[in-house]
Amino acid sequence: MNAEQPVLEITGLSISLPGGGDRKHAVEDVSFSVAPGEIVCVVGESGSGKSVTAFSVMGLLAKVLKPVAGSIRLEGEDLLSATPQRLRALRGDRMAMIFQEPMTALNPVLTIGDQIEEVLRIHTELGPEERRARVIDMMASMRLPDPERIHASYPHQISGGQRQRVMIAAALVLDPALLIADEPTTALDVTTQAQILKLIKELQGRRGTGVLFITHDFGVVAEIADRVVVMEQGRVVEQGPAEQVLKAPQHPYTRMLIAAVPSLKPALRQPMTGPMALETIGLGKTYRSGGLFQKQRSVVAASQVDIKLRRGETVGIVGESGSGKTTVARCVARLMPPSEGAILVPDIDIAMLPERRLRPYRRKIQVVFQDPFRSLNPRRTVGDSIIEGPVNFGLAPAQALERARGLMSLVGLQPQALDRYPHQFSGGQRQRIAIARALAMEPEILIADEAVSALDVSVQRQVLNLLADVQEKFNLAILFITHDLRVAAQICDRIVVMEKGVIVEQGPTGAVFSAPAHAYTKALIEAAPGKSFGL
Repeated sequence: MNAEQPVLEITGLSISLPGGGDRKHAVEDVSFSVAPGEIVCVVGESGSGKSVTAFSVMGLLAKVLKPVAGSIRLEGEDLLSATPQRLRALRGDRMAMIFQEPMTALNPVLTIGDQIEEVLRIHTELGPEERRARVIDMMASMRLPDPERIHASYPHQISGGQRQRVMIAAALVLDPALLIADEPTTALDVTTQAQILKLIKELQGRRGTGVLFITHDFGVVAEIADRVVVMEQGRVVEQGPAEQVLKAPQHPYTRMLIAAVPSLKPALRQPMTGPMALETIGLGKTYRSGGLFQKQRSVVAASQVDIKLRRGETVGIVGESGSGKTTVARCVARLMPPSEGAILVPDIDIAMLPERRLRPYRRKIQVVFQDPFRSLNPRRTVGDSIIEGPVNFGLAPAQALERARGLMSLVGLQPQALDRYPHQFSGGQRQRIAIARALAMEPEILIADEAVSALDVSVQRQVLNLLADVQEKFNLAILFITHDLRVAAQICDRIVVMEKGVIVEQGPTGAVFSAPAHAYTKALIEAAPGKSFGL
């Protein structure tokens, strides 16, 4: 391959969709290239065709999606006319892919070492010792701690950030010319995300690998992209050097995506003076395992957590995975009993109440989870899911249905859609339905546990605006759990920062962001993507 030839060249690519959809093509007339040592970010919302484009390069398209025009060339070789056997040979050897969710891409019953070595067994003549040495060396270059231990570990025994590094190690172990990264940092903590982005940029520079990076977040684009391709509804609407696209976007869709990235600068907010809705005093949770013939083990997930939440106020709990923020939320909702401390709602301690006495408080405290598809029953219509709680608490079905219709309008959906099933809605619409279901109980406290972290930035902004609207309408107290400080800056009146199960800092959002007192808070703010471009 000569130095001028792109690693990847896509020309006039069109891929048809089955009949009956809202458009004829998943992607239409798409053209762009990736040069050696270049990072090209493809940006767009769900349904824009960015992942379909990436999967077509790898030859991993679903059978119902058919390329009907154009070409895809890897180092000059036409991939659309390649046989399945040839594509298998090229995957891993000349091109590799990192997927969004490493836990579903890794085999749970094989060790990490076995899974990475499998690529070497298929594509090389190396012996067992040479394969092991190559894998250990690759893990070390990924900045993985104790590569020997991780080599012998199973996927569930390492953290999410470490699993994503393992996926990158497996993708790069054969020195491919092209690396495709499909939303590889969406669900990661900001600090882990920053490390992964830095790592990809370092490896691309060191190895001269061409990188095709799929994302919906312009904050991420600002950190790593050399060039940007913006896709909407299956078409490329804008492309060019990253600085040009970020600082002078030409297309309205590009401008909308950039404007939707939450700012790290907190919105001005007046201190809340409403009545107290929730107070935790010395709240703690310790997990204990072991039995008669096993050594007792204790893990302190949260300790000495003191939080106050008023009616009409949003308090954010921020921190990385393992910081204890979700444990605190689950204890407050009494989805699990705490090990110590008090939970006052507003002046009754529910921390140790038996299940039969918790019933009145189940209505007062509602939770919106991260993944609405898992929290909505796929076999029931969304209407049945929304009215279930109120009916269980004694409301007549006809009244519950009338309330559900009103709530559907409130969250920006058609009341007629109550007869549809969860799979018939988009991710953002399902999250709106989950919010409607929580509001159907007329709660006083709403717990949003990473409720917007998996959504496109534009949909995320709509859901955040919706939460602000319903909070004002119902005078809700919101406990907002997130790892994204940009989101916390926009929606929270006060911030609680947790690290390793304890609160290291808390205070008004503006004060914490403008003058963080703790080193951990400073590290979280520093790691938020997109600061260099003011995003």
